[in-house]
Amino acid sequence: MKRAPTRESSVERKTAETEVRIKLNLDGTGKSEVNSSLPFLDHMLTLWAKHGFFDLHLKSKGDIEIDDHHLVEDIGISLGRALAEAIGDKKGIKRYGVAFVPMDEALAQVILDLSGRPYLVYQVNLQKKKIKTFDIDLIEHFFEALVQKSGLTLHILVPYGKNPHHVIEAVFKALGKALDQALQVDPRIKGVLSTKGSL
Repeated sequence: MKRAPTRESSVERKTAETEVRIKLNLDGTGKSEVNSSLPFLDHMLTLWAKHGFFDLHLKSKGDIEIDDHHLVEDIGISLGRALAEAIGDKKGIKRYGVAFVPMDEALAQVILDLSGRPYLVYQVNLQKKKIKTFDIDLIEHFFEALVQKSGLTLHILVPYGKNPHHVIEAVFKALGKALDQALQVDPRIKGVLSTKGSL
């Protein structure tokens, strides 16, 4: 069951190093238009939107001739802000999400809580650190920025998997599915799902 009206946000971030523009609809159908200037990250964010049923429009540019780090982190910051703004007051939502996603030899587990308490557990160990020119270690920085700005408690666990593309793809798909689950509105929930009365 989805909430009406739709939960949407629009975020812009501009620094001396990067420029990021995002439009996000949490009650979408999985449509996306992503041009981050980083093809591998484009692919991952497209998968995230598809499997979470989010409509995502993202365009960014940055000083990638120096390093990808600034842009990856600022995309994480901006997407975290967009999530927080689109989620809103959290009334009626299930709050928790869990997803297990296989990708050939790899398995990703994502467990999350829309708690308002940012925390990341990232247990992903890969021998290979590059996919073409993209540094896989930057994915952890992306998620750290995302949780800080979205207020998400996020556990990402990969118990096994060798191919780095398969591993990271499974992670992004699982994140989309777990978020979709946590964002579902349940008519049994009055206010927010917390004995404190707020999240």
